[in-house]
Amino acid sequence: MTTDTTTATTALPVDPEALRASVRDKYRHVATTPDGGFHFHTGRPLAALLGYDPALVDPLPDRAVESFAGVANPFSLAPLGQGDHVLDVGSGGGFDCFVARQLVHPDGHVLGVDMTAEMLAKSTETARQLGWDNVAFREGIIEDLPVDDGSIDVVISNGVLNLVADKPRAFAEIHRVLRPGGRLQFADIAVGREVPHEATCDIDLWTDCIAGGQSLDDWCRLIADARFVDMEVGPGVDTFGGAPGEKNARAFEVAGHPFFARKPH
Repeated sequence: MTTDTTTATTALPVDPEALRASVRDKYRHVATTPDGGFHFHTGRPLAALLGYDPALVDPLPDRAVESFAGVANPFSLAPLGQGDHVLDVGSGGGFDCFVARQLVHPDGHVLGVDMTAEMLAKSTETARQLGWDNVAFREGIIEDLPVDDGSIDVVISNGVLNLVADKPRAFAEIHRVLRPGGRLQFADIAVGREVPHEATCDIDLWTDCIAGGQSLDDWCRLIADARFVDMEVGPGVDTFGGAPGEKNARAFEVAGHPFFARKPH
């Protein structure tokens, strides 16, 4: 670890363990009953909404796509290279990992880290069925990644960092595992209207992808504070439009954005 966590969590608006338990509970259902109805869009319709290349999505089996619950396209600002070693933090059912695998080809490697057992079981079995032995999944949390220092070319993430209470610690861990010159390509929600303090203490609003969202300026500040450079922010996507969670999203002017940054050489 590169951060001192003895004081890092004292000012957090919610208890990290309570938040993780709530997130696990919600996304357990996304894994096991993907058509159960949630406050967000899921699956192939969501991938189309977010602008994923159909040539990468259409060949995938339903089980690889149906539990997808991202908020933007982390591949939209920069391509992955053949042979890249990619880490997906908060990999869920594995959809972005399976997209990444097609981009890095058999000589690359894709590792997903997630904390929900049902998501890990689903993604691991999907990789086995696809016969992609260069895609693997590992249990862990973003604030303490089970990944070696400087071993990753590209870190991706999609709609997950907003669900982390201690964001500076998460970004420090991402910085640690990237090689010098490595890239961070993540997608997450940005709020255009400030979330009141009482709302930031409501775990239900965190798991609804509202309370943990940041303004674009705050996201950029977090990225810069973690010593990343060459930052880019892509255009917003109306991620929750037409979804059951649209009303809350509209109240706080929520949009999904892709972000890009690089670890200095």
